[in-house]
Amino acid sequence: MQDKNQRDISIRLKKLGENSSFVNDEVVSERNQKRHYLHTLRTEHLMSDTLDTLENLTYDELHEGDTATFTRSLSENELVLFAAVSGDVNPVHLDPEFAASSMFGERIAHGMWSGSLISAALATVMPGPGTIYLDQSLSFKRPVKLDDTLTVSLTVLRKEPKNRVIFQCVVTNQNNQKVVTGEAKVIAPTEKVILYKPTLPKITIEGCD
Repeated sequence: MQDKNQRDISIRLKKLGENSSFVNDEVVSERNQKRHYLHTLRTEHLMSDTLDTLENLTYDELHEGDTATFTRSLSENELVLFAAVSGDVNPVHLDPEFAASSMFGERIAHGMWSGSLISAALATVMPGPGTIYLDQSLSFKRPVKLDDTLTVSLTVLRKEPKNRVIFQCVVTNQNNQKVVTGEAKVIAPTEKVILYKPTLPKITIEGCD
């Protein structure tokens, strides 16, 4: 229900003038309602794969305590692609026989795959497009395994001069166990933008389902 309500709020905001194609649609008469929805959105921001646009939150729109989430699952394809792109071909990630004799007993994800999800959350959810990454601390708490579903939770800890914002970053698995924690420092965007999500090419890997 939360995802549906959040989408309903997002759609309503676009009708109230956040989307340039609706700039003159009931903006004046419903300005107070728009403020109410914006206040609601500041509490929690969600990434939805069903929406085809990306909308940022500017430095002025961010407030201490604001939260956002981003969720993704680790597939065989994603694990292999991350190894190919990063060059990290450690057999504990790719070789089932080798991984079986490791302390984990099975293949695990690259630690920085989890870290990359934090980057994705900052870049696409909060603050969103226009964000500049400055600093990131990471502490790895437990391994991530194939088919695990991770959720990145971001919380605004504080705002600093020159559009700097500090975020608490917590990544949990489907069992609500922490796998990564840390803090990020970014330069938040100052201009409001709504963009269409880029269309990525389909990538297939021989030997992977």
